[in-house]
Amino acid sequence: MSTSTNITWHDSEVTKAERQERNGHKSVVIWFTGLSGSGKSTVSVALEKALFEQKITSYRLDGDNIRHGLNKNLGFSPEDRKENIRRIGEVGKLMVDAGVVTMTAFISPYEEDRNIVRDILEDGEFIEVYTKCSLDECEARDPKGLYKKARSGEIKEFTGINAPYEEPSNPEITIDTEQHSVEEAVEEIVAYLKEHKYL
Repeated sequence: MSTSTNITWHDSEVTKAERQERNGHKSVVIWFTGLSGSGKSTVSVALEKALFEQKITSYRLDGDNIRHGLNKNLGFSPEDRKENIRRIGEVGKLMVDAGVVTMTAFISPYEEDRNIVRDILEDGEFIEVYTKCSLDECEARDPKGLYKKARSGEIKEFTGINAPYEEPSNPEITIDTEQHSVEEAVEEIVAYLKEHKYL
């Protein structure tokens, strides 16, 4: 992959702080991580709707959707997973600069990669939400039939079956989706955002 060298960063005359002030809230990346089937997309969809109803400028980046476009040239090797997450981190940074509360729903199995995204953003702009759910329960849910395909050998390097998932060591929020409903998860995240003065 070649890199551009003759490029210059152009600052905007509108600052992130000015956008946040006009919106009436801070901007942040809420990074959902967890096994396939753990509830990342489901909770992030519900959170986006709840924030929208509260007139919060928000947007959701979903793993499958991003792989249809921006990252359609990437596979699922560790190297491609790393690049997938790096690109999302850079998009998240742009969204935060635009004053948007941004939700991302990506398995993002490697702690190092999630920490790279945390480092791309400024302090306080990355909230890691771990949708905790046992492999057995995720496999029982199997909303996309992916575990079944992984078990039969149709899918190689599937997280939790034949590729690792590294649980977050210190997430800002942990949601046990076996114990809590989607509504309870959304309430907990919104409460965190209010308590920490994002909203």
